[in-house]
Amino acid sequence: MIESFKNKLKIDGFCVLEGFLTEEETENLKSEAVNLIRDMPDQANRTVFSTVDSEKQQNKDKYFLESSDKISYFFEEGALAKDGSLLVEPEVSLNKIGHALHDLNPTFRQITFDERVKEVCFQMGFQEPAIAQSMYIFKNPGIGGEVIPHQDATYLHTEPVNVLGFWIALEDATLQNGCLKFIRGSHKGGVHRRFIKNPDTSSEDLLMYQGPAPFYQRNNFEAVPVPKGSCILIDGQVVHSSDPNRSSKSRHVYTFHVIEQKDTVYSKDNWLQPNPDKPFLSVYKN
Repeated sequence: MIESFKNKLKIDGFCVLEGFLTEEETENLKSEAVNLIRDMPDQANRTVFSTVDSEKQQNKDKYFLESSDKISYFFEEGALAKDGSLLVEPEVSLNKIGHALHDLNPTFRQITFDERVKEVCFQMGFQEPAIAQSMYIFKNPGIGGEVIPHQDATYLHTEPVNVLGFWIALEDATLQNGCLKFIRGSHKGGVHRRFIKNPDTSSEDLLMYQGPAPFYQRNNFEAVPVPKGSCILIDGQVVHSSDPNRSSKSRHVYTFHVIEQKDTVYSKDNWLQPNPDKPFLSVYKN
């Protein structure tokens, strides 16, 4: 069965592994997210995350740039007033928590380095896989924002490109609450643009896109709804997106990205860089 998934990933750029997590495991991750919400930053340190508007705060904010080895909180645009106060209840205010859950939180770490993950990496041919980042994405009802069409390798670039996303649905992902959409086979066309640290150190924008946003035909995208507990494996070059959540039901997800380290260079101008004193964690050795 793994062989068929390998072929599907090679042909389509993504594949679905249903029943990857048990009901108990998905509920444990959701419960731990509730615990993390209790530790949210105070009003002065609230940062909005958006993929739609490149001028949003993350391009200028060191809080975002320095989140690779921390548990950091990013809010939905519609959740915050101009003064940073919450317009909604705290439990539905967040876009995501990232980017070191796999390292610093025991509950998320256990899932990330589970034997099932190791087996997928082995079967996919990774020799020295490591976790570059991890995120808990909320996609809360009514305010869960759109994720624009993108390739993961735009943000986590390696030479040669060898990035694999694990996208695990902790609730049913449906057409109504913003399931993933893919352009099947689009991983064969290379990396279309990069998101990097701004080489102009005098600019207030710490991060920037190289080049304009590519244009993708809307009717080329295929919706991929999946039940709770499913894992979608995502090739780093496949184009995917998700619509805003305008439904009454959330779409919680735990996701992390694996990169190859053997004979591979992690690009030094990527926005996310490992702490010099703490390299990316090996999948096989943890």
